[in-house]
Amino acid sequence: MSLSYEVCIDSTAGALAAERAGAHRVELCSALFEGGLTPTLGVVEATLAAVSAIRVHVIIRPRGGDFVYDEYEIAAMERDVAAIGNAGAHGVVIGALTPSGEVDVEVVKRLIGAAGGLSVTFHRAFDMTADPFAALDTLAPLGVDRVLTSGQDTTALEGAPLIASLGEHAGDRMIIMPGGGITPRNVSRVVAATGAKEIHFAALVDAPSPAVYRNPHPFMGGELRQPEYARRVTSPGVVGDVIAACGT
Repeated sequence: MSLSYEVCIDSTAGALAAERAGAHRVELCSALFEGGLTPTLGVVEATLAAVSAIRVHVIIRPRGGDFVYDEYEIAAMERDVAAIGNAGAHGVVIGALTPSGEVDVEVVKRLIGAAGGLSVTFHRAFDMTADPFAALDTLAPLGVDRVLTSGQDTTALEGAPLIASLGEHAGDRMIIMPGGGITPRNVSRVVAATGAKEIHFAALVDAPSPAVYRNPHPFMGGELRQPEYARRVTSPGVVGDVIAACGT
């Protein structure tokens, strides 16, 4: 079985690394520590200009936290979708829920309308739905191409039984794409347990900052502090390891 590989990235360099390693698509984000937020238009344009053989899908998520959005956030997402489509992106990754954990149909319709025919993925807001099978039935007629899910569990491996059931329930209406904690060590088990045709993963490794001068006193973040002089970068080696582990 031929698999399609999507790599979650937060930079143009990440897209180039994924492309070199043989991935088929990237999900371009910012703020991966927050679970992925909308990148700037400049990053989107720079990435599209840099790659040639890989599809670029862009997440549309204005902030971290829950997926219940107010009117201003919805308007911002709608404008971001349109701008990213105009920039030449191949797809958008969206999600919105009601306070009761159902798909917010009206918001999803607005965002799909703004996408103007781009490929649409419903992101892991899906994992916060109260009834995942009802959520699939809601999304299917709206024009969503795929759903990204960890099977409503901590990782896709732990959620594999639900992912497999969701795939059966979806049939040929949409693609169910496992994502969450996928590594070279477990990817073959996830694929075998779910029957997935596409997988989503990050391939991040630590890399030192190029900064020579370093001030150890201030921090640019909040109380949960990440190191100022280390980066998480997409590794073509890890992308290749995941692909090699699947044998395709």
